[in-house]
Amino acid sequence: MVQYATKLRFLEDVKLELTFLDGKIVQYDMSKLFSKYPQFKRLKEDRKLFESGELWPLGEVIYWNEDIDYDTAAIYEDGEVVGYSEPSINQKIALLTVSEREKQNITQTQLAKLTHIDQGDISRIERGIGNPTLKKIEKLFDALGVSLDIKVK
Repeated sequence: MVQYATKLRFLEDVKLELTFLDGKIVQYDMSKLFSKYPQFKRLKEDRKLFESGELWPLGEVIYWNEDIDYDTAAIYEDGEVVGYSEPSINQKIALLTVSEREKQNITQTQLAKLTHIDQGDISRIERGIGNPTLKKIEKLFDALGVSLDIKVK
């Protein structure tokens, strides 16, 4: 399953820290890429450029400019795990929705047709930035064959 990054922090030198949808916090030293991708050296030479990086479009890529971008999945796999933050309820819903949809090989567009929920809303829900109503969650989970059990503590 693709892990989307939800938060990006710039650390000392050319180190990054990403928080992922599952709560994993990963640090990555971009200098590891200098020998393979010489264009990344510009990040060390220009701190403003380095700090201009953005998570784009869904947290799957860090984008600096048309010459420099990097896949967050590689950072998830190759970076150093430095912590964990408890995912929010929206992030938990996102994780479950994405994983079930991918298991069933259903696109967001297909899920939108099945649920009568706008594809843009599904995208926001899957990135953990949507604030879905219980009705929308129920429609999504019904379409994916996932049972919804709510407990109040």
